[in-house]
Amino acid sequence: MHSVSRRDVLKSLSMGLAGSALGVIGTEAAAYARALVQADKAANQGRYKPKFFPDHQYKSLEALCQAIIPADERSGGAIEAGAPEFIDLVTSENPEYQLAIGGGLMWLDSACADRFHQCFISCTPAQQASMLDLIAYRKNAESDSSLSQGVEFFSFVRNLTADAYATSEIGIKDLGYVGNTYLREFPGCPPVPDDKE
Repeated sequence: MHSVSRRDVLKSLSMGLAGSALGVIGTEAAAYARALVQADKAANQGRYKPKFFPDHQYKSLEALCQAIIPADERSGGAIEAGAPEFIDLVTSENPEYQLAIGGGLMWLDSACADRFHQCFISCTPAQQASMLDLIAYRKNAESDSSLSQGVEFFSFVRNLTADAYATSEIGIKDLGYVGNTYLREFPGCPPVPDDKE
């Protein structure tokens, strides 16, 4: 009988993430990835040791995750939900992710160096926010094609962060997910107003 390896699970998880935007990945696969992260932390005095990203890039990934889903008074954000660890772990087994995210982080540092004369992680919070405002919207790439790679990169990282958050304990609680529960009736979507003005 053929057993499933850690690599097989992470590769299939990253394939599921590639087509997803919020929660298409299986909860069992996400739970397995989180168990691997916890095992790594236990082996390293409570700290996660990145599997793919060098320290500088991992800190940039953390800053991006924090900017995408910050903590608030109601709930923890992407950092508390373990999104950077989750993204690093699935990226470690997927060459396409390695190219997309690794290349995107290099692009981000280069764009920040052009604008602010320093890498992204060394920029002030205001400079980081202004850079992310440029790459958060596809319309900006239409008016400035030099932003195209950054827009694609940020969209990809934003989706991965959202998936990592939505499948975490913090995210499930924050989103109010109650699991597969029986409904006596389903009212459906509210009617769409007929605005033809």
